[in-house]
Amino acid sequence: MNLSFEIVASAIGASFLVSLTSMSGMFALWVEAEQLKRIIPYLVALAVGVLLGDAFIHLIPDAVNRQGSVSTVCLLTLAGVFIFFILEKVVRWRHDHHIDISEQSGYIKPIAKMNLMGDAIHNFVDGILIAGSFLVDPVLGFTTTLAIIAHEIPQEIGDVGALVYGGYPPAKAVLYNFYCSLTVVAGAVFTLLFSQVAESSLVFLLPIAAGGFIYIAATDMIPALHEHSTLPHLFGQTTIFAFGIGFMQSIIILERFLFNQ
Repeated sequence: MNLSFEIVASAIGASFLVSLTSMSGMFALWVEAEQLKRIIPYLVALAVGVLLGDAFIHLIPDAVNRQGSVSTVCLLTLAGVFIFFILEKVVRWRHDHHIDISEQSGYIKPIAKMNLMGDAIHNFVDGILIAGSFLVDPVLGFTTTLAIIAHEIPQEIGDVGALVYGGYPPAKAVLYNFYCSLTVVAGAVFTLLFSQVAESSLVFLLPIAAGGFIYIAATDMIPALHEHSTLPHLFGQTTIFAFGIGFMQSIIILERFLFNQ
């Protein structure tokens, strides 16, 4: 396939623009420590709603449309859950066998490391979707980019909250989240170089990413929410949890509007 400079520049530029949405969590740098500590549980609740909403409303249905077999997609989603279960075992095993003699070094919870892994895979998939859309039609590429940015902003805010909860200082949480977001660009470059392989890989990557999101939300984040069980936390976290799911559902309406133009 002969790629024009305009397509390559547009796809890479759009993917980098999406990666910049990770900076939406920079507010954590200017919030006082005590206030940030109070709002972190609500940011984790937002992350749970967005992750589960993305998995069940976006990734799994998209995988079914591409695969055509619901049972295959379900098996691949379960494979994603299983893969992330193994990854967390490795993360916890490495910590248990790591001897840290420095009292100043903080303990980073598995929730933070797992969140980074899951987000990296998801961002790589987004990069494939963006570049693949530009290869079909530049207008489709721009609308796809807009839809991805719309659902990335609340997810990135929740991700930074999860990283801070997991033990990273706010500055490192924002920085590591940005590093993770650069896999969008990697996914776009991979697609531009190997378009057919990239497109066919989505059949597997989408449900695996969904399984990873389900695992992280259900095993790492939701138990963290139960650590804060006062009545205000019950109503606040439930409302924000539902808002995260509702927001991801609203993206469907935006996508239908954009792609029917």
